[in-house]
Amino acid sequence: MKRLLSPTQFKLREKASVFLAELHPAGDAATRSERLITLRKRDFDATHHCVAWREGLPIQAWGSDDDGEPNGTAGAPMLRVLEGADLTDVLAVCIRWYGGTKLGTGGLVRAYTEALQGALAEAAQADLLEEVRAMRRGRLETEAALAHLPFAFLNAQPQAEVLEQGFEGAHSWVLFHIPVGEDSALEAAWRERSRGGLIHWESS
Repeated sequence: MKRLLSPTQFKLREKASVFLAELHPAGDAATRSERLITLRKRDFDATHHCVAWREGLPIQAWGSDDDGEPNGTAGAPMLRVLEGADLTDVLAVCIRWYGGTKLGTGGLVRAYTEALQGALAEAAQADLLEEVRAMRRGRLETEAALAHLPFAFLNAQPQAEVLEQGFEGAHSWVLFHIPVGEDSALEAAWRERSRGGLIHWESS
C-alpha cells in the first residue's frame, strides 16, 4: 500500500473540455473537506469538482462523488484508479471546465480515468509515493517476575516493534505492533514460548 507525500496534478484536454486532476494527502474527513473547499474557491469557474478518496491502514473508508456528472462516470472510475494504485489516505479531485461538446458516458469515464492516471504518473515520477504497511497492535501480559520474557520474545521477531510497557499489580504488560499477515504466526510462536499464553489484539 502507498501514501502520497505531497500534492500533484495533471491536466488534459478532451474535445474542448479541460480536466485538471489533483491528488492530495488527506487522512480524515476534515482534511478532505478543507482541501475541497479550497479547490472550489480557487477554481470557482469550473463546471465540476469530482472526487474520490480512500482512508485507513488497512483501508477503513472510501467514497466518491460525481458532482453533477452522469452517475458513475467520474467519481467511480476515479476511485477504481486509486484502488488499482493501492493508495490510502488520499483525496483525488478532478476539476472540469466544460468546453461545449458532450463526451458521452464512455468519453467521460475515459477522460476522468486518464486524468487521474496522469496525476499518479506525475507523483511516481517525482518519487512522491511511499510504501506503507498495515500494522496490528497487540498486548502481551505476564507475571511481573517474568517481565523480561515478552521483550526477549519480541526482540527475536524482526517485524515486531515494542510501543509501550507497564505494570499492573502483580502483572506486567507490553504493547507492540506487527505487520498484518504476520500476526497469526507470532501468536502461535508466543503460545509455544509462554506455554499457552495469549496475545490480546486490539480490534481492527
